Amino acid sequence: MFIDTHVHLNADQYEEDLQEVIDRALEAKVERMVVIGFDRKTIERTMQLIEQYDFVYGVIGWHPVDAIDCTQQDLEWIEQLASHPKIVGIGETGLDYYWDKSPKDVQQELFRKQIQLAQKINLPIVIHNRDATGDVVQILREENAASVGGVMHCFSGSVETARECIAMNFMISLGGPVTFKNARLPKEVATEIALEHLMIETDAPYLAPHPHRGKRNEPAFVPLVAEEIARLKGLTIEEIAQATTANAKNFFGIDN
Repeated sequence: MFIDTHVHLNADQYEEDLQEVIDRALEAKVERMVVIGFDRKTIERTMQLIEQYDFVYGVIGWHPVDAIDCTQQDLEWIEQLASHPKIVGIGETGLDYYWDKSPKDVQQELFRKQIQLAQKINLPIVIHNRDATGDVVQILREENAASVGGVMHCFSGSVETARECIAMNFMISLGGPVTFKNARLPKEVATEIALEHLMIETDAPYLAPHPHRGKRNEPAFVPLVAEEIARLKGLTIEEIAQATTANAKNFFGIDN
């Protein structure tokens, strides 16, 4: 059994064939999926999906790219919704310096507020980081994010950064890029970081693993991520499935 710990089943890309996508995931033994809502529209859809499917869980928050659009009312709304027993984290939040829609200071302020919200309601944090590693790690430290812990989603940093995050009570989640031929850092992280600190994800519909690179991703492809980690670690895919599933259940409190 696999858990896709980060998937956007709430995305428009699945509007026409969501049930088929879910059926393919279940056939591929992806038996739990954690759907991430990161703005008004996707959060509303996440709440619908966790009610509709007993094997779907939700994480809700506000994406750093759209930080400029987030109001105090939005944060209060997220806090209210997060009392639902199937909401298992706050996010994805963090920093994204690749896109320049939201100024850095606005992103940083919203990131801090969402860490504080996660601490207030005692849920872990799901971190989005693009081209902002130094500031992400610094803010996690300054806000004592270790008190609730979290996951570095689709981690693309170095082994050293992974170890810094693990020391702050964070899991490292690997997705499709670990299967790319030129992806040196994710492969190093998969090789060097102990299995007890790893989770797997798709980030579907984005970042499809090899051999589907460039196409629409879906949760049925999460075993391809596990397969590559197994190859790098010299373990069986069953061992990777068992460990990453146990890690995800424990981390998100799924099936407790």
